[in-house]
Amino acid sequence: MIIDAALEQALRKLKLSGILHTLDARLAQARAGELGHIEFLQVLCHDEIARRDSQAIARRIKTADFEEIVTIEEFDFSINPKIPAAQIRDLGALRWMAGGESVILYGPVGVGKTHIAQALGHNVIRHGGDVRFFKLRKVLATLAGGHADKTWDKRMRELIKPAVLILDDFGMRDLTATQADDLFELVSERGRAERSLILTSNRSPVDWYPLFPNPVVAESLLDRLINNSHQVFMNGSSYRPNKRPGQNTSQRKRAPKEETG
Repeated sequence: MIIDAALEQALRKLKLSGILHTLDARLAQARAGELGHIEFLQVLCHDEIARRDSQAIARRIKTADFEEIVTIEEFDFSINPKIPAAQIRDLGALRWMAGGESVILYGPVGVGKTHIAQALGHNVIRHGGDVRFFKLRKVLATLAGGHADKTWDKRMRELIKPAVLILDDFGMRDLTATQADDLFELVSERGRAERSLILTSNRSPVDWYPLFPNPVVAESLLDRLINNSHQVFMNGSSYRPNKRPGQNTSQRKRAPKEETG
């Protein structure tokens, strides 16, 4: 139908222009007697809410800067029965976020840690939370840049802000004293704000201590982090053999993409 110009202008002024996308269909339902007056208004409102929710999720996903958009539902646990599927699905309920608890996913290379970390982040976004995904080295480089140009406080605030911060490839290499101090501040400030972390690592948390040059900083940081986290040991064979070039799709099982986790 041709939308009345005054109606269209009014809807745009009220920031309800999304209703225009489904108005024809809803009017057809109303004319067919499928919707009463109140129901007609209700479904238009629900259409607009759904549109806004969808747009908000898309914005949050873009801002999260995931390496890839994946979900827990897409993860094929049958490929590797050693992975604790029940524990991971339980974490998908996000109860750990209530008190600012964290999640540590650790185990050998290629078992899907980065997939699960991003999938949990995707779940957070679907439930209205903001997420940021970083390689740990990028976070440390960002904070190092803040020391150089005097924007450290601003950069730290940006890292504290999201409901969930994902740090991929934690514990890959030894830290400098400045990096250790920056990481301590980040973990401490997010802890005070009751904001959660998701970490992936090829090393067990008990093996992180030697990475810090100052044992006091290591003890203080890791005590806060490890004792306030849900730890998931992801063991078993790598998915990567199932993704080798030259195999056709029917000969290999679908596997999550992961660079180092």
